[in-house]
Amino acid sequence: MKLAVAAFAALTLFAAHADARTWRVRPGPDATELLQGAFIQAEPGDTIRLSSGRYELWAGLSLDVDNVTLRGEGENNTVLSFRGQTQGAEGILITADDVTFRDFAVEDAKGDAIKAQGCARLTLRKLRVEWTGGPSPDNGAYGLYPVNCTDVLIEEVAVRGASDAGIYVGQSRNIIVRNSIAEYNVAGIEIENSFNADVYRNLASRNAGGILVFDLPGLPQQGGHSIRVYENQIVRNDTPNFAPPGNIVAQVPTGTGLMIMANRDVHVFENEIGENGTANVMIVAYRETIDDANYNALPRDITIRNNRFGRSGFAPAGDLAQLAQAGVPLPDILWDGATTYVAAGIPRSEPVRMGLRDNRKDSGGLPSFLSLGVSVAGSSLAEAAPDPTPPPVVLIPEPERVRLPQD
Repeated sequence: MKLAVAAFAALTLFAAHADARTWRVRPGPDATELLQGAFIQAEPGDTIRLSSGRYELWAGLSLDVDNVTLRGEGENNTVLSFRGQTQGAEGILITADDVTFRDFAVEDAKGDAIKAQGCARLTLRKLRVEWTGGPSPDNGAYGLYPVNCTDVLIEEVAVRGASDAGIYVGQSRNIIVRNSIAEYNVAGIEIENSFNADVYRNLASRNAGGILVFDLPGLPQQGGHSIRVYENQIVRNDTPNFAPPGNIVAQVPTGTGLMIMANRDVHVFENEIGENGTANVMIVAYRETIDDANYNALPRDITIRNNRFGRSGFAPAGDLAQLAQAGVPLPDILWDGATTYVAAGIPRSEPVRMGLRDNRKDSGGLPSFLSLGVSVAGSSLAEAAPDPTPPPVVLIPEPERVRLPQD
């Protein structure tokens, strides 16, 4: 309470006398108190303006007031540094609706840089999030981390160094991620257990895995579906996987361009995908033991069309490296071949429909395909029966364009 009162006393000097106020915060030794004070005292419709400069923050911040804008003077001019953070689990936590963050940077957060939980109509625009020491398992897990949100817009951001995912949206609905850069993360962009997402015109490069579309068991929202990944550059994903042991993304082989796992109605089109040492595209089932009887471990209704493929399979990692050493050439598009999975002890089978069409190679001809022929999800690659025969072309209706009220 003492912190909030002191901050309010300073902030009122900069507040305009109007229904919608502008709170002005400048760098200085009391920047943590001033900024948290603005978050507490702001009312719906207010804007918090961050002056240029470097803000050395010692504690995580939280915002729970609806309809507030936090705006700096540019991602390289206004920098919130959490290098000296000693309190809080993340850099900034948002638990409010109609929030916009824009035009500033967050560096070296102790945990997740910007986390939004249970929010509606969230906009994250023209932000930079970075762990400045480069890739390390000691970095925070997520750069941008909306979870259990609706109507999420992420655009013109750059995220580097996250030890899980740079741009992550989980258990959410109605999502746009566009015109952004994800580099030197374990996963560049990840859409997990979410419904209705458009991921387009992004650069995912120098990550362990470029773009992941996952669905995992044991979460309140399951059955991820209706994801469009298009007009992206998914190239040169070659940073060694630095996720802490035990994280699900620690299983992503270095050199993965796009990985689709246990999701349905995923359409991948008009992307440039190349120079990914393990595979340009991987379509796989969830491999771990499943206790949830309602979970479907298989990818279903996947369309890969009109993409341009560069090199792949030239530096395979993980179990696939052993397969390559055994003389099996790794393809552009790799499917594990699973059509059966076991959930809560009950085996289930279903066809995995795929539409692979109108793709092309930079070097000429058609992209290569390989089914590993591991028919039961989670089985050892020792049981693989590789087959390069592409699946029959199936025309799968494309999900509708995502439209957001704030866009």
